[in-house]
Amino acid sequence: MHDIRAIRENPQVYVAGWSSRGVDEADGLVADILRLDAELRHAQTTGQDALAKRNAASKLIGAAMGKKDMAEADRLKAEVEALKGDIAAAAEIEARVGKELRDLLAGLKNLAAENVPDGEDEAGNVEVSRWGTPREGGPAKDHADLGEALGMLDFEAAARMSGARFAVLKGQLARLERAVGQFMLDLQTDQHGYLEVNPPLLVRDEAMFGTGQLPKFEEDLFKASSVSNEVAKSLLSQAITDVIDQNRAQVEFEATRVYPKGWDESSANWDSTPQGAIKFFEEALDYVSGQYRYLIPTAEVSLTNLVRDQILSEDDLATPMRMTALTPCFRAEAGSAGRDTRGLIRQHQFSKVEMVSITRPEDSEAEHERMTGCAEAVLKALELPFRRMLLCKGDMGFSAQKTFDLEVWLPSQGAYREISSCSNCGDFQARRMDARFKRAGEKKTEFVHTLNGSGLAVGRTLVAIMENYQQDDGRIAVPTVLQPYMGGLTHVGA
Repeated sequence: MHDIRAIRENPQVYVAGWSSRGVDEADGLVADILRLDAELRHAQTTGQDALAKRNAASKLIGAAMGKKDMAEADRLKAEVEALKGDIAAAAEIEARVGKELRDLLAGLKNLAAENVPDGEDEAGNVEVSRWGTPREGGPAKDHADLGEALGMLDFEAAARMSGARFAVLKGQLARLERAVGQFMLDLQTDQHGYLEVNPPLLVRDEAMFGTGQLPKFEEDLFKASSVSNEVAKSLLSQAITDVIDQNRAQVEFEATRVYPKGWDESSANWDSTPQGAIKFFEEALDYVSGQYRYLIPTAEVSLTNLVRDQILSEDDLATPMRMTALTPCFRAEAGSAGRDTRGLIRQHQFSKVEMVSITRPEDSEAEHERMTGCAEAVLKALELPFRRMLLCKGDMGFSAQKTFDLEVWLPSQGAYREISSCSNCGDFQARRMDARFKRAGEKKTEFVHTLNGSGLAVGRTLVAIMENYQQDDGRIAVPTVLQPYMGGLTHVGA
């Protein structure tokens, strides 16, 4: 999320920043933001002024009646009623314009750090370093061919039960995948000081909003519900029908947020005003919204949201708060049609070891370097050739202000492919989550900085091991550091 005061004070910084990140007509966008901000502040001021006048007039009514000046009392009563209308009108404008401004800001990506290179896409990324020597020799088989030849990788069975972009791993290959995940988790916790966390895999929309997956990338998420569409619409319609009219703008915002695609506004009767309607609406809304959960696309969502709505002390962040988790991840991959359709590289369900750090602002850049090093340590231990790439402004993720990608060598493709992405998000996610800290002796709070990185994606690491450790006889050698996790087994397919 963005600081509206910063946009108001330095609009050209945001015009330039969003333009460099591929946002079309950023100057017009900033102009719209400033216009909405002015309208919102005007409505707030108008409402506050009308409220102050109403309170003052209300006090004078009693004095006028005490003096038996009924004409003055009637005049003041009429003024109070008129001011009530002004207050309601200002509140309606404030709610409507405020929602429009929040929605606009919520859909805008983070600004890039100053040391991030310009560029529109991956062609603008800059190679920072390389480690290891790519495999030499004869033609390398693709991991999918290797796994199927061993009888340990079955895409057809997965497709019969789940559709495309799923896989069934069996026997020693399934054990190797488990070994990869356990090794990486042990490395990050035992050697790099990350706290192991076992977080929820299903989260509310607020959590997805906090880390930036919502509202912009909903099509890439899997959504789960225990309430049918018809039940949800019925509950909302009943609640909205009974709501007090003066809360219309708030109700429209909340109802649309909870059920954005299925809510039928025409079913609402805004003229009904029974007592207790607001309480009933809130209870119904809580019930309906409570039935929807999103499957996490990465444990970044769960781990980062552990500090949402929190005010940490400076002591809590004297050393960066470091957390890690090995979890299944779920992605609809709506925008990747035709890409990596065969094999394990781009699956709807996969496992990943995620790293998340929470820091003070002055510590996040150094922590970003450290986190990327922790991810590189996995590839070095597995002796997999890789390179570090600094992403350009046009290729970074929505919430990132600076990102390093690690790309591992895949012999079958003769190319480096992404296996980890480590990002410093600055205070962008913290603003969306209201995650703050207070320095010793200070009254004001500051937003924390958040960082996230893969340490690593288990499936892609397995792909890299299969291809880089493949043997001429079709077997796959087990990296030395994984052999203890494999009961001493030295080869898959032995």
